[in-house]
Amino acid sequence: MKPMIETRLEELRREYEAGAGVMNELQKKQDELRATMMRISGAIQVLEELLATEAAEQDAGEAAGPRLVAN
Repeated sequence: MKPMIETRLEELRREYEAGAGVMNELQKKQDELRATMMRISGAIQVLEELLATEAAEQDAGEAAGPRLVAN
């Protein structure tokens, strides 16, 4: 019976190590994805701010009324 138990123990240890390796790879992918999403979020924020600034400038220009041009 002891050889069966030792064999099973070794099998379980190999499975555990394989699972730990997969978990480490998934953690690495999660970290990489989180960094990518942070970069995308930053880019979205910059573009939204640019649009808001452009809209505010356009509104300010329209509020000033017509411009007189000297001939």
